[in-house]
Amino acid sequence: MKKLTDEELTLLQELQAEFNTIKMSLGDTILQQNQLMEKVAECKGRFAAEEVKLMEKYGKNATINLETGEVKEPEEEAADLKIEK
Repeated sequence: MKKLTDEELTLLQELQAEFNTIKMSLGDTILQQNQLMEKVAECKGRFAAEEVKLMEKYGKNATINLETGEVKEPEEEAADLKIEK
């Protein structure tokens, strides 16, 4: 029966262990990505809820400047609430 040398066997075992470590790390990043996507969806939902409150208070077509907090009155042909960055 033929057999690998100790060096060959050690190299293959190390490569297999490295591969398994990389797979685990990749799985962890996917889990983190999923958690972040859930947080993004939650944040978007909270933002949309606040937007509704602001539309009720300042008008559907008001424009809000997020840097200054300034609210511009609705224009005649504007479509929706605008929030400037």
